[in-house]
This record gives sequence, structure tokens and C-alpha cells, in this order.
Amino acid sequence: MTTIDLLKIGQKATIINLDVEKIPLKLLEMGCLPGNEVEVLQIAPLGDPIYLNINNGSHLAIRIETAREIEVEI
Repeated sequence: MTTIDLLKIGQKATIINLDVEKIPLKLLEMGCLPGNEVEVLQIAPLGDPIYLNINNGSHLAIRIETAREIEVEI
């Protein structure tokens, strides 16, 4: 297991666990849920934020602190 903040550009992974209390509701509404696949599209020059594609077609930019709370399986 790893977290989204450790993924490299172009890597895909499946969300397996997240803490609903620490994740903004908007991310959950946009498909950042267990079982969905994520792909890292871009990472800002200083590493924050991370731009993701969720398999339902949503594109999200999330903060590094949030990315550390989302466990994925490559």
C-alpha cells in the first residue's frame, strides 16, 4: 500500500482507503472514493498540488496533505 502523494506522473492506482473526516466533501462528490482508479497527470514544481484524473472523468487538483490521507494500491 502507498498513498497518492508517492505516485509519479503517469502512474495509475486504485483507491483502497481514505479517512472521510480528513478528506473534503467536494473530493468525495467528484469521485475520490474507494474502488476508483486515479492517474497522476501533473505535479506542481514544488510538489504541491497534485493534478489527478479519476476514472469517472473528473480532474482534481489536491493538496499534498490531502494526498497523504488517501491510500492506493498500484
